[in-house]
Amino acid sequence: MKPLQTRTIITIQQPRLWLLSLLGILCIIVLLVWFSFEYGRSVAGYNSSDSDAYIEQLQAQLEESQAEIIESNRRATMLERNSRIDDDASVQLKETLAQVQNEALELRKELSFYKSIVAPEQGNRSIAIQTIQIKQNEEGGYHYKIMVSQRGRNDRFARGTMDVSIEGVNKGQPVTLKLSEVSNDTKKPMKFGFKYFQNFEGVMTLPASFLPDVVRVKVTPKAGKIKAIDEQFAWSDLTAGGA
Repeated sequence: MKPLQTRTIITIQQPRLWLLSLLGILCIIVLLVWFSFEYGRSVAGYNSSDSDAYIEQLQAQLEESQAEIIESNRRATMLERNSRIDDDASVQLKETLAQVQNEALELRKELSFYKSIVAPEQGNRSIAIQTIQIKQNEEGGYHYKIMVSQRGRNDRFARGTMDVSIEGVNKGQPVTLKLSEVSNDTKKPMKFGFKYFQNFEGVMTLPASFLPDVVRVKVTPKAGKIKAIDEQFAWSDLTAGGA
């Protein structure tokens, strides 16, 4: 005959009491942890009022630092703006001064020239290249102006011919172009006949691959007593303001 097996069955008659017991245990654990935390802070010398005061002090310092940064940025921006204005004003002043100086130089040249017409110098007659100006236009061409004048006694007409050429490089090779070849405003030969001065003006168009270097002007008077002239002018000087 097999032995009799028995089982013990535990039933909770009051489930609410069990839940309350579990909550009580949890509360006790939480209280123990909190007391341990407070005890640790007290041992370390923690003081809540001091900590709050220190936090407020740090906050005040932070706000002060932020205010200083904003003020510094404002001053830096103002100084940079003032500096830029001063630089721009200085550059503009220098450009204006240079322009005025160039205009004054041109006026002195013109004044000297017209004085020589009103009160010509006594002595031998001569031909001079008074001025040469070359300015590039919007179409890529160059407007030129050449003034030839008579010096010394100008009681007679000066007559003769003038030859103008542009020397430079085209595709690595030296090339000389006649003004009559690149300008429809110039005839060949270029004749002149004047008592005081004469202007030659027009527009010349150079080949795209041509790099001008020198403008050469030859003046050959008819009268043997007036010497012929043969002068060269740097292209860079002429395009910068004229000779």
